[in-house]
Amino acid sequence: MTSSLRYQSKKRWRVREPDIVLQKTLAASLNISTITSQLLINRGISDIEQAGRFLSSTLSDIRSPLGMKGMKEGVERVLKALHDKEKIAIYGDYDVDGITSISILLMFLKSAGANVSYYIPERIAEGYGLNADAISKLAERGVTLLITVDCGISDHAELKLAKELGMDVIVTDHHEVPDDLPHAYAIINPKQSGCPFPFKNLAGVGVAFNMIIALRAALRDEGFWKEKEVPNLKEYLDLVALGTIADVVPLVDENRIFVKYGLMELTASTKPGIIALKEISGLNDVPINAGMVGYRLAPRINAAGRVGKGADGVRLLTSENYDEAASIAKLLDDGNKERQGLEEVILREATEMAESALIPGRKSLVLASENWHPGVIGIVASRIAEKYYRPTVMIALKNKIGKGSARSIHSFMLYEGLKECSHLLNEFGGHDYAAGLSISEENIEKFMDAFERVASKKLTDEDMVPEIDIDATMDLNDITEDLIKELDNLAPFGEANPEPLLCSTGQRIVDYRVVGNNHLKMKVKQCGAVRDAIGFGMGNLDISPGINLDTAFTPQINLWNGGKSIQLKLKDVRIWE
Repeated sequence: MTSSLRYQSKKRWRVREPDIVLQKTLAASLNISTITSQLLINRGISDIEQAGRFLSSTLSDIRSPLGMKGMKEGVERVLKALHDKEKIAIYGDYDVDGITSISILLMFLKSAGANVSYYIPERIAEGYGLNADAISKLAERGVTLLITVDCGISDHAELKLAKELGMDVIVTDHHEVPDDLPHAYAIINPKQSGCPFPFKNLAGVGVAFNMIIALRAALRDEGFWKEKEVPNLKEYLDLVALGTIADVVPLVDENRIFVKYGLMELTASTKPGIIALKEISGLNDVPINAGMVGYRLAPRINAAGRVGKGADGVRLLTSENYDEAASIAKLLDDGNKERQGLEEVILREATEMAESALIPGRKSLVLASENWHPGVIGIVASRIAEKYYRPTVMIALKNKIGKGSARSIHSFMLYEGLKECSHLLNEFGGHDYAAGLSISEENIEKFMDAFERVASKKLTDEDMVPEIDIDATMDLNDITEDLIKELDNLAPFGEANPEPLLCSTGQRIVDYRVVGNNHLKMKVKQCGAVRDAIGFGMGNLDISPGINLDTAFTPQINLWNGGKSIQLKLKDVRIWE
């Protein structure tokens, strides 16, 4: 009798085709399992030297920052400002990437004796990037050198104004580069044309950190540190990891090194701000991983820029006093709770609007309202894009002007899509999968149609079905504690280096129960091997002992009540009759 699917996942399972020859070559050369070698291949790492570096990367593998176009000129200009006691201002974005970028550059320049301040625009009143009023205020304060972090690459008019007001500007940024670059004293962005730096996907804080490395070296060559304590840049990596993880850049190459060592620094940090942040997040005295940063630490810092003032985030991260830091951390935690409340209200409204807008064949969503908080719509846009699996733009309207946040799906390059609609936008910028924009209310309907035409042109019906990328198929008896420990060497996990996702077919349910908040806990058996499995939010599945199924999962070691066992963290299932 032929089996048939009783429950078909709403997602496409895409199991990577194994490269048997390359598997064996890497496994033999690096003394690793063939499954680990296949995971490396799946992540674009097929060279023995490259794979070895990935598995055992150290801080010494960080490249010289002077290989970045504009770095030499930028460093020389900062040195001149230090020697001449010029007033320096750092101008950064109000998200975690911007806040951490400002914090590390501020701390370093202060350690070098600089006359330095910083400026973060208010999200609602000023919006993203440089603005003319802020530039004018900084000029009035006597600032002669402006350093941007995580912004500036598209701000032509503002950079021109800064020059007219007597300021030199060094732009450090990592966003997509426009066709025409603004005029600045130096532009440091690895994505700009002609930049030989091989790794293009640094976060803003990664670019800023590279500048600090170059500055420290230049000051050392001058003999500057002979009578001063040389800053230990390893101690900055906790903040570099925070910004890098929060900005969801690929955790490969230099980003992976920054995060790998930065998580160690976050765990052991003696910074009052980090200690206070971990405590308010319920993470004191535990090893910090990338997930904890993304879901616990970063949202609280982000809340400063979303519903409060981004400067509070800088104050927290640079504080030298625990009581002060604890007070700011509490403020940010309260802001995060406010953000969560706003988010739930907006999500309900956006979901209703999406349900009405999704006529058959529609491949994008553009939603707008006067009731939405512009600091929260980015988070909601991510959830809407994930739920309906469509490029999504959410626009908060005020005084006939809309501020938008856009999020995309795997097959749609968002920045390029918005570029094709740029004639309807006041401004826009961002990445392949996340972007921001400004638009006049009168153009929203035209933009909605134009964006849909672009999405329909670039996306197929198949593209609209979410895809699960499965690394390999394995039998349950091959999943051992030793294998799981080996797979853990691939961490930290994140964008472009996800947790290993395996699948196993022809399993039988031995036992099951629903636990906690609708989580499925069960035992599955295959060829004599029995493994525990947990599916978060899967308690509604219609199953019973004896039913056959296939599972897509991440293997992990479950520690509970002093015991230790192998557990499959379920991503998806297929149930057979």
